[in-house]
Amino acid sequence: MNRSHWRQFFWPVLAGLALAAIALLLRAPDEPAASSGSLQDSERDAVHGYAAAVANALPSVVNIYTLRVVNTPRYLAPPWGNFGLRRATPENRISRGLGSGVIVRGDGFIITNHHVIDKADRIGVMLHDGRTRNATVIGSDEATDIAVLKIDVEALNPIEFANPDAVRIGDIVLAIGNPYGIGQTVTQGIVSALGRYGIRLNTYESYIQTDAAINNGNSGGALVNTRGELVGINSALYSKTGNFNGIGFAIPNDISRHVLQQLIENGEVIRGWLGVSGEELTAPRAEYFGFKIQRGLLI
Repeated sequence: MNRSHWRQFFWPVLAGLALAAIALLLRAPDEPAASSGSLQDSERDAVHGYAAAVANALPSVVNIYTLRVVNTPRYLAPPWGNFGLRRATPENRISRGLGSGVIVRGDGFIITNHHVIDKADRIGVMLHDGRTRNATVIGSDEATDIAVLKIDVEALNPIEFANPDAVRIGDIVLAIGNPYGIGQTVTQGIVSALGRYGIRLNTYESYIQTDAAINNGNSGGALVNTRGELVGINSALYSKTGNFNGIGFAIPNDISRHVLQQLIENGEVIRGWLGVSGEELTAPRAEYFGFKIQRGLLI
């Protein structure tokens, strides 16, 4: 191909490529295809933070302070007491406690843990806006570690309950409470396990386990999802040192709501009973009764 023919061929091709490049640049980008595994709204929002969930739940969480008068013996040594025998005289000591609670009705009903208010002579509640009120105990159930308080305040912000059947292992949760009395604090974690039992804290156990930090003072506070709905009532932490190490327990809604309703209506939890008692069948007992089997239950 001579030079003149090459020029005649080259320039039209170059012009065509340039026009194609310009057309690609000017064309509007296509909308990205929706992924079949697209995130739910709450999960998408979680990428940006949990401020909306906290704003929904925080006004419903309260700080609880308790006072208890404890009579302790005070020993008198000579010359006020008898020589060789110290005489005890009663002395009053003030024991102070703290915890958290969750507003469940706008007319002043608050749910918390039994162990937070157990044997307290006086119970004080501080609301999210700083107002303080004395509280009375409506009812308390040691078997589930649930108690209900009442304060004389109207138009409160009750928390919304999440569907207990929708809670899954791996869900993001937020623990809200009053750790060490420093004020309302929010920590974040996931649901680590469901239906946890055998912890030997209460008679009836089916805990939500979480790694959201739960410390002294968080008891009775809220465990919420990323929409600010109540998932459980923070109850205990598992630790050999007394400090949080990634294992906390919350009482799920299916237990707390049932107990809450009974305590409000009856002041106590009424449970069914069979009217029988049982003992484990052991080898010595089986031999004594002449049983061939050595395992079972004696009624």
